[in-house]
Amino acid sequence: MQRLASVDRRPQRLAEVAIACFGYFVVALLLLHVLRPDYTPIDHMISDYAVGRLGWVMTTAFVALSAGCLTLGLGMALAGPKALAGRAAVLLLWVATVGLLTSAIFPTDLEAAPTTHTGDIHTASFLINVISVILCAALFAIAFHRSDEWRGYRWTGLALAIVLLAAFIAQFLTLHRGAPYGLTNRLFVAVMMAWFVTTAMRLRRTVMVRQAAMTPLA
Repeated sequence: MQRLASVDRRPQRLAEVAIACFGYFVVALLLLHVLRPDYTPIDHMISDYAVGRLGWVMTTAFVALSAGCLTLGLGMALAGPKALAGRAAVLLLWVATVGLLTSAIFPTDLEAAPTTHTGDIHTASFLINVISVILCAALFAIAFHRSDEWRGYRWTGLALAIVLLAAFIAQFLTLHRGAPYGLTNRLFVAVMMAWFVTTAMRLRRTVMVRQAAMTPLA
């Protein structure tokens, strides 16, 4: 009697949950651009949408993004590159998980509003999130080169990591009044989401390829 070899399908399910969470974040953020036209993209960060009318939509978007980082991290821990760089990248995803949840709990201060302790916490979490994701993308780019299963994704991962760093530099250089910091913030978020979604999709594909490669065992 033959039995079929199988692989752990949990990483695939985790990747699918992550993709759904990232999808919610993107849809919610795009919707807020329509529902809150008073927050002009040129001089409002996306965090501003959590303040005022319909703020709960941005708050839930941050929670979804946090959940996406958590599940992607779990999936990559199970089926991602096994190199030390990959393990460190997973830990950074979980740092971003906590940071994004903090961003959801503590809304930002609007530019013209007085500074508050809550806003200071949000700013600190923003910096932690950004640095964690950039380092995570860079470390995974290194780990992809060292993994047979992930080598096909190495150039995409590296390119996205480089563009992500460039977008962060643009964001940093425009963090002052009068500069289009809202636009550079959205550029950074767009590149970040591209990295999240493509990496989660590649994780899902990796598990499916493993399953397809399995043959009956005697």
